[in-house]
Formats: sequence, structure tokens, C-alpha cells
Amino acid sequence: MGQNFIACDREQELLLPPSLREWLPEDHLAWFVLEAVEELDLHTFYGAYRRDGWGAAAHEPSMMVALLVYAYAIGVRSARRIERRCREDVAFRVIAANQPPDHATIARFRARHEDAIADLFGGVLELCARAGLVKVGVVAVDGTKLAAAATHHATRSYEQIAQEILEEAGEIDAREDELFGDARGDELPEGLRTSGDRRKVLREAKQALDAKRAAEDKPIPRDRGERLSECKRRLEQDWALERKVVTEHAAWHARGIASDGSRRMAGARALIKPYPLTDQPAGKINVTDPDSRNLKTTRGWVQGYNAQAVVTQEQIVVAAEISVESLDTANLQPMVETANAELNAAGVEDKPGVVLADAGYWKNDAIEALVGQGIQTLVAPDADKRKEPRPGRRGGLYDFTRRVLASDWGAELYRKRQGTVEPVFGQIKSNRGANRFLRRGRAAVRSEWRLLAATHNLLKLHQAQLAAS
Repeated sequence: MGQNFIACDREQELLLPPSLREWLPEDHLAWFVLEAVEELDLHTFYGAYRRDGWGAAAHEPSMMVALLVYAYAIGVRSARRIERRCREDVAFRVIAANQPPDHATIARFRARHEDAIADLFGGVLELCARAGLVKVGVVAVDGTKLAAAATHHATRSYEQIAQEILEEAGEIDAREDELFGDARGDELPEGLRTSGDRRKVLREAKQALDAKRAAEDKPIPRDRGERLSECKRRLEQDWALERKVVTEHAAWHARGIASDGSRRMAGARALIKPYPLTDQPAGKINVTDPDSRNLKTTRGWVQGYNAQAVVTQEQIVVAAEISVESLDTANLQPMVETANAELNAAGVEDKPGVVLADAGYWKNDAIEALVGQGIQTLVAPDADKRKEPRPGRRGGLYDFTRRVLASDWGAELYRKRQGTVEPVFGQIKSNRGANRFLRRGRAAVRSEWRLLAATHNLLKLHQAQLAAS
């Protein structure tokens, strides 16, 4: 008798159709994601499709949402990688019901439903609130720098952009001369040169132009020439604004009036140094992603965005937004107010009791405004390495906060900040590999950041349910 093995016949056809329910254990994350998506309000996604049934059939929006949520939860964000996993990974095949979308469909869905995907954050937060995971006695505010889908080497000055536009225009002229010869190149095709057809074409072109002008929040153009023109326009707008402000400011001082409307002494006018105005825009902008900025980090400079979050002690993200400022100073009050709005929409009536933030968020007006709303706010007035008071900051809120942090209970409370928010950033950036945004433009990056935060919360909810079962 030979050795006894289970038969391995890959040519054997299945006698009965397989059941997807048998492919994954009941407690698998994929089943949990599908159940969670069923609880979310997806009417915005469905509202973007025709109701009369005309046109090619689209993939079910709830399936596409579940596919994106599951993929982001396990650190798979590339549309091509998601398509490949839909063919090779059992969990992805279960979610897609063995009808995998291609990478172009996935990318178009993500771009088309940018705002709706960002709003999934609120729906997931509501699920966490129902499960009792959202406790806002103490929350921490912090930001992390994430690289954009652009390199700092693509940053150009106004003069460089103008030169590239001229060079590109020259190349286009040379190619068109080769193609069209003496013809202009913009003549209508032979079949459209009658007046009736021309009116139809012109009417459609006018409609497309009007639609383009009506779109206020335009995505970053894919064509490099268009991006160059947009970058040039933005630099010119910034330059015009700068000239306007400087001119008005100089006029105020010439009349002895300060910008706040108060009168200045005659002798003070002579102390105002003139602000030099350049003949052309002096700023720089990234021509790959004009919304991104060159931000300073503890490990150097990065071309990217400042991803902000408000996190509870249980590491549930209650607010997630994007800033393009390297410094966090201006984000304290807006992030706390955003957290209040997100909590209220999720059915949580409580406001944060204590807000913790590092020294980068110190701003007297913001702290006093939050305290005035009944939210105790503890922000480090100095960086950790500074032992002595900062010159010029003495008195009032600054000295009071230093005394609080010097006490045992104040130091113990503030220590909770590091263990609250920083592990969240570590899990997103290191464990799930999201240390760079894949899409370009502030709106697209915001959508991606909020989806990352939503899937972080969903993973916390899944772990809580597994622990309870």
C-alpha cells in the first residue's frame, strides 16, 4: 500500500457552486467591514448615478465603499494593488463578490465621490459612539506631516514657471507646424463645416466652458501645461494681494493711522521701515501639487501637508482635517470646534472636558476662547527642553500654565497627551504604511486623510467587538 495523501487534482471541476460564506471565518475583518458599511448612510453615493437605468451598468456603490474601507484598513491604497488583491486575495474577492473592478474604475470612483468618502468619517464615528467607545473627558490635539504626491524638486519660482510655459508653447508650435503646415490647425472637420452642425458643436463647447467656470473647487490638473498656468495664476494673485496690503498699510502710516484705526504719534511714522515691492511675484510654488507646502519636520523638510487630528484617551479620532501651515499655532481652536461639531453629528452630547496640546499650539487668544466655552485647555507654553521662562512671555496665562505643569497632577495630566495621539499617527503611518498621500490637491488629500482616520476608528471598533465576544 502506498502513502496516504489527500488528493490534489486541480483539474477537478466543482460539483456545486462555492459559497462565499465558507471562504472566511465569521470573525474576519472583511465581514465586519461589510456589516459596518450596511449601517452607514450612503445616499450621497447613490445620488450621483442616474435613476432611469440608462447607460452602462456601474459597480454597486456599497460594494465599492466596502472595498475602499477594507483596503485602507489593511494598508492597501493603490488602485492597481486593490485590483490585484481582488483577484488574488480571498477577502477582497468576498467583498467584490467575485466581480472585481479594474484599477481605473477604482480610481475614478475615489475621485468622483471625494466629498462623500470624506464624510464616511462621521458615519464611522457614530458607530463608535453607539458602541460606547467615544469618551471625551480628555482629548489631545496634534498634527503630523505627511508627504504629498510631489517632490520638493518640483517647486518653481514665477520666473521659472513663465520660462517653462514659453518653452512648452514653442514646442507645441513646432509640432503643429509639422502637422498642419500653412493651415491654422483649428479648422472644423469637413463634416462639421455646415452652419447647422457648427452651431451644435459650439453650443456644446460653450456648455462645457460654463461648467468649468462654475466649478470652484477644481482638482489639480493632470496636464503639466495646465498646472503651470494655474501655478502662475496663483502666484500672481498672491503678489497682487501682497502689493494691495503693503500699499494700504503705507497709506495708513502716511496719514498717521494704524491698521487698527488708532492714531499714531507723528514721531512714530518715521520709525516704520519701507517694505520693498518686487516687480514680479517673488514666491515659489510646487508645480506638481500646487496645494502642498514645503514643511519643516523634526527630521528635515518635506513637501506635503499637515494632517491634524483630535483623539480621545481610547485613541478614537473625533476630528481629522488638513492644514497647509508648517506651524500648528492656528489649528488649536478650529480643530476643537470641528471636534465638537463631529461629536454633535454623531449623537454625542458631551464636549471635551480637557484639551491637551504641545507647545506648537500655544496661542493666548485660542486658549482663552476655549476656556471661555467651558473647555479646560492645557497647552505647553514652552518646548520640553526649555527650563527657564521665555523672555517676553512673562505674566498672565503663560506663568499660570507653567505653574500648572510644574505641579504633580498637572504633569501627570499632560503626560497623557503623548500616549493618546502619537500612537494613532504611528499606527497609520508605520503599521499601515500611510506616510505619503497618493492623490493631489487639498480636497483630495483631505478625503484620503479622513478615510484613514475613519478606518483607524473602525479597526478599534472591530477589536472592541472581538474582545467582547
